[in-house]
Amino acid sequence: MSSASQVRASHILIKHQGSRRKASWKDPEGRVITNTTKESAISQLKALRDDIVSGKTKFDEAASRFSDCSSAKRGGDLGPFGRGQMQRPFEEAAYALKIGEISDIVDTDSGVHIIMRTG
Repeated sequence: MSSASQVRASHILIKHQGSRRKASWKDPEGRVITNTTKESAISQLKALRDDIVSGKTKFDEAASRFSDCSSAKRGGDLGPFGRGQMQRPFEEAAYALKIGEISDIVDTDSGVHIIMRTG
């Protein structure tokens, strides 16, 4: 990735009642998601972030187990992307991180995320 105009990131997405699409790869009917409040999604992500930062768990393992995005199958890896390809709050957070850094909670129409910049 020689182009500075792209970043590479992994994320953990927790969908909730307010998410624009209620179904996910692990909850195709969206039953669990429909019952998840935004507050409980944020609490779950904060706990995961604490476990990752403290070294209790690895980011890719947490993403594989808990993320509502199909990228969970790749440990949360979204691959490289450029400006305008992701929702603005997600993009801004990813670009603001240094490689290896993990974001605070990022809220988008898809749900709430934590992002780790990988490239």
